[in-house]
Amino acid sequence: MRDVAAAAGVSMGTVSNVLNRPEMVSAKTRSRVQAAMSELGFVRNESARQLRAGHSNTLAYVMLDGANPFFTDVAKGIEEAAEAHDLSVFLCNSNNRAERELTYLNRLEQQRVQGVLITPMDPEAAILDELPKRGTRVVIVDRRRARPTHCSVTVDDVEGGGLAVEHLLEMGHTSIAFVGGPPSIGQIRDRREGALNAVAEAGLSPDHLIEIDTAGLTVSEGIGAGERILGLSAKNRPTAVFCANDLLALGLLQQCVALGVRVPDDLAIVGYDDIEFAAAAAVPLTSVRQPRKLLGETAANLLFREVEDPEHAHEQVLFSPELVVRRSSRSTN
Repeated sequence: MRDVAAAAGVSMGTVSNVLNRPEMVSAKTRSRVQAAMSELGFVRNESARQLRAGHSNTLAYVMLDGANPFFTDVAKGIEEAAEAHDLSVFLCNSNNRAERELTYLNRLEQQRVQGVLITPMDPEAAILDELPKRGTRVVIVDRRRARPTHCSVTVDDVEGGGLAVEHLLEMGHTSIAFVGGPPSIGQIRDRREGALNAVAEAGLSPDHLIEIDTAGLTVSEGIGAGERILGLSAKNRPTAVFCANDLLALGLLQQCVALGVRVPDDLAIVGYDDIEFAAAAAVPLTSVRQPRKLLGETAANLLFREVEDPEHAHEQVLFSPELVVRRSSRSTN
């Protein structure tokens, strides 16, 4: 800055104003300072500015699984909202690992980000209480806490599970498998609960919902679930499957295609999330749609409000899902 000031013939205070409060500097002087910066190759020391200000012009999203298009779509909504506020976004992938999540949170706090949006492994984790006490605002995305201690944005997964199974029941299916896991994930429990509610409301016993647990929510786990389901005898095999997310459903669909099982004539399939690949599958996939980008945008806006007013009342935003029916559950014949 001293070199820029000397080259432009102004004070260091004027250079600082050009960088931080340009409206206070005349257009002519501002142009001269900017020309000197360009000539000298000046790049401002953002770390020093952050140290003085106590925070940066960034926020962060710690996502649960960067390989899942659901979370990248949520991130797009966050980025668009941040761009409108002239902020940058750090994207961090915990990859379903609690120790990696904790490492990211500690480093982001050290970087003095304005706030953290997070889809946590455990929404009750103590670190989520500790960060706000030390000045880093936190908004929970696609999860919610038992108590309203934080702003959160999520979708009613009990309703979503009900929508999926109600549709399959309407299609005439009474033997339905639920594929998903691990049950430690709150959304899996909620979607299963919604599925069981739909079965009960139809006057059927719970054993009409066959539970197929998975170790994760990936395509490979869906393929494995398909092997187990299609390996059952014709008498015991369900006629329809509700998968807890689209990646599982796409893996199951892949296994059906490989074994010559007709979808939906031999086996109807419903997924969850309605990621972009659902509509583009070999057999377009029926899915429960979540407003992915809107989740991210809403969460970011809640964070901006919290940064501006740390005393504001926490909001827990709950969106309703929507069933999008395609050929995987309803034959066109």
